Amino acid sequence: MELAEQLKKETEKWLRKIEKVNFSAKTKKGQEYKNNIEAYIKDSKYFLEKKDFIRGFESIIWAWAFLEISQELSLLEIAP
Repeated sequence: MELAEQLKKETEKWLRKIEKVNFSAKTKKGQEYKNNIEAYIKDSKYFLEKKDFIRGFESIIWAWAFLEISQELSLLEIAP
C-alpha cells in the first residue's frame, strides 16, 4: 500500500473516532480549544477532499492534541 493511501486511511480512522467524542467547554479557554478542535476537524475533511493527505493527517493529529491537552487541563468535559 502506498503512503498516500495509508495516510488517507489513518486520517479517516481518526476522524471517525473524534466525531464520536462528545465534549463541551467548561471554561472560556475551553471554548477556544473546542473551536480549534472543530476547525482542525473541518480542515482535515477539506484536505481529504482535495487529496492533500499529508495536511489532512496533520490536521486530525492537531485536533486530537487539542482535545487531549484541554481534557488534561480540565478545560473540556468529555461525556462517556
